[in-house]
Amino acid sequence: MPVGVPKVPYLMPGDDEASWIDLYHRLYEERLLFLGQEVNSEISNQLSGLMIYLSLADKTKDLYLFINSPGGEVISGMAMFDTMQFVKAEVQTVCVGLAASMASLLLLGGEITKRLAFPNAWRQRFFFVEKKKKKRRLCLR
Repeated sequence: MPVGVPKVPYLMPGDDEASWIDLYHRLYEERLLFLGQEVNSEISNQLSGLMIYLSLADKTKDLYLFINSPGGEVISGMAMFDTMQFVKAEVQTVCVGLAASMASLLLLGGEITKRLAFPNAWRQRFFFVEKKKKKRRLCLR
């Protein structure tokens, strides 16, 4: 039986009574973003749009991107990476489970002094080698 997205009470400024909103919208209010699936065009567009919107709303407050992803599509991941570099607000990245492939690049896309991985998080890195350097090494062997 699916549970769905939990709802939490939220008191809007100026209201007397709290209203129930879904958990993710409440976290967005605190500038907390989550990448908890494979990187694809849908999640890339959603998170990129949120980063731009939140940066326009207040460029002095940091954005927090929590990552638990096996990676995914290169084009979609690069769109998110470029958005992280474009927005005026600093993006803090936190690996909370797995950051592999494209997700590891997104982890590195955060502000250089504001990258973090939890103690039991797994990070998988790929080393990119230019074709010319690879050919040169093969010739020297």
